[in-house]
Amino acid sequence: MKSPRTFEEQTECIVEALLSDLLGEDEGTAFHSLETDSSAESCTELQLSAGAEASSTFDSVIIASHLRRLGDEYNEDLERPAQRIIAEVAKGKVEEFGVMVDSLSKSWSSLNPELGYERAFLAVSVKLLVYLSRKVPAVARQIQLVELINGNREVRGYIETHGGWENFGN
Repeated sequence: MKSPRTFEEQTECIVEALLSDLLGEDEGTAFHSLETDSSAESCTELQLSAGAEASSTFDSVIIASHLRRLGDEYNEDLERPAQRIIAEVAKGKVEEFGVMVDSLSKSWSSLNPELGYERAFLAVSVKLLVYLSRKVPAVARQIQLVELINGNREVRGYIETHGGWENFGN
């Protein structure tokens, strides 16, 4: 199986691991519960460079677990934003998720400057996705979280500046 080598491919594997855990899906992959297993081997194992030592790996399950813990830091009420997103997604407006995440992230990071917009963005996007997956699982699969993360220059730059996804949460 092809290993994810680009930032985009890595993000896709991380979001898939997160969604698989949230929605209780197996889909024939080796994803395991983010709560209990951080050493799963699957398409998400990546040698960082050809000939790298085995200790240098990318594991989407571990990273998704870090994202989930980061999302747990966001304790605001999500009922109203989630209802708005559900209504917009029903109309085919999937982009409302990104608009809401950006708005909530800016608000939260302005109240907590030490957090930073980028970490707030990741926390809010994961927390809102978790909330939506519990309320309306079908909506969670329609959310374009991969594109949202990959398309946000600030968030992507933050992750890359800190050593890429493989160093996220360290």
